[in-house]
Parts: sequence; structure tokens; C-alpha cells
Amino acid sequence: MRLTTKGRYAVTAMLDVALHAAEGPISLADIADRQGLSRPYLEQIFGRLKRAGLVESSRGPGGGYRLSTDPENLSVADVIGAVGEGVDATRCGGSGDCQDGEVCLTHELWADLSMQIHLFLSRITLASLVCRGDVLSVARRQDIGNLIAARHV
Repeated sequence: MRLTTKGRYAVTAMLDVALHAAEGPISLADIADRQGLSRPYLEQIFGRLKRAGLVESSRGPGGGYRLSTDPENLSVADVIGAVGEGVDATRCGGSGDCQDGEVCLTHELWADLSMQIHLFLSRITLASLVCRGDVLSVARRQDIGNLIAARHV
């Protein structure tokens, strides 16, 4: 069981947008630079986030992405679900055909674990992450690093 790169990147990028919301629309180039993520991959992810209604975009100079709602209303589970991901601990993807087309001995255990993980991630909002000291510390470090890098260009 593991969260895929797409889900991790989506959560990281959405948290970056939430952290920098006061700056206006956030460009994918800025997110990619701060987070060390691939811009083309972010374009795919933000296409899905936009179709799911979690972000809005604006074009042109100063354009980029912003959250479509308050970060208090966006959970980590919402973000992961918007990019077509989820955390599933079953071998069968939840279909119940894990052992020669039948439910395996531990299917319900892993299905219950998957539900608990989903519930846990549903209770964590972007707003709650933005307020965390460890998140703010990393964000400050990234912002300072980008300022220094920009001066040397």
C-alpha cells in the first residue's frame, strides 16, 4: 500500500498554493521551483484539479492558479481523490476478487484499513496544514532559497 507520486505531488502543490494565496495566482513554474517538481507533470495534475473544481486559473502575465474555495473546505482526501488516486490497502483494488475471483481471507481487514486512512485524510484540511509550524518552517526555507537563486540568475 502506498500513495502514488501523483497524489503526493497534488497535495504538495495544493499546499504550496494555499501557503502563497496572499500573493495572488500562483504559477506552475513557481510551484515547480519551490517544490522541485516537474512542471509538465504539474500541468497534468492541475488539469485534473481544475476539472474537479478545486482550483481556478487565470491566464496572462501574473496568471496562475488559486484555490477555488477556502482552504478550510479542502481536505487532503479531496485533493487525492481529484487526481484519481486513493489509498487502497487491498490487493484487489477493493473489488473483492483478490483470490481467484473470490474475497481473500484478509480482504475486510485491508478494506477497513483503507477506510480508516480515508477518514484520517478527510479530517486534515489545507488550512490545518498551513498553520503547522513544521510546514511554515519549510515554506520559509523554500522561499528564502528561491530568493537567493533568483538573485544569482
